[in-house]
Amino acid sequence: MNPEVTILLLTAATIGVVHTALGTDHYVPFIALSKSENWTNLKTSVVTLICRFGHVLSSIVIGVAGFALGKSLFSLELIESFIADIAGWFLIAFGLMYTIWGLKQSRKKIAHSHIHYHQDGTVHTHTHNHKSDHSHIHTSDIKRITPWLIFIIFILGPCEPLIPLLIYPAANLNTMAVISVAVVFSLVTLATMQIMVFIGIYGLSFIPLQKIQNHIHSLAGFSIFLCGISIQFLGL
Repeated sequence: MNPEVTILLLTAATIGVVHTALGTDHYVPFIALSKSENWTNLKTSVVTLICRFGHVLSSIVIGVAGFALGKSLFSLELIESFIADIAGWFLIAFGLMYTIWGLKQSRKKIAHSHIHYHQDGTVHTHTHNHKSDHSHIHTSDIKRITPWLIFIIFILGPCEPLIPLLIYPAANLNTMAVISVAVVFSLVTLATMQIMVFIGIYGLSFIPLQKIQNHIHSLAGFSIFLCGISIQFLGL
């Protein structure tokens, strides 16, 4: 193998690990949603895998299309930055909406009492909440669309480091190098993302969440919101 290609592949693997581990948006949303919606490990893994694949694939498409159209690296990075900016705002909006929805769910779970007066003079109270069958229907709807919303956000947020890694071998018309870089970067980032998600879930298993169970949805949404803020404004 060409030494330059070897170095390029090692660089792709290293950047894949570092970029994924430092980017909280790569795993915090999945950890939060997995805990709040009681996803199984299998569902968490599948949703994470599909979203990450879309995340990487969008960069590959941009890089290859840009090269085919003769776009410069600077132009491609501008396009990618613009798309990533949109994805960041979508992540913030999703986190905010999920937080508001979670707060509404929390209020429905709060038990309260009503006093009833009967014609015979007896008085009694009963306690209930508003977590009715009707609310369960809407909760189920939210749970069905949540993975798709996250997938769309990740499709819109391409992997910034991948384009420069693809452009270098493509500029030398080395098709195999382009494929190799894309495969190595994708596999390494997919593996790192899965590891980070399950480390987070495993870590949360040691924290007693029973006392905040009624607020788990709003806390999950707020963590996603903060994740979007940190990416959009702090560059984390």
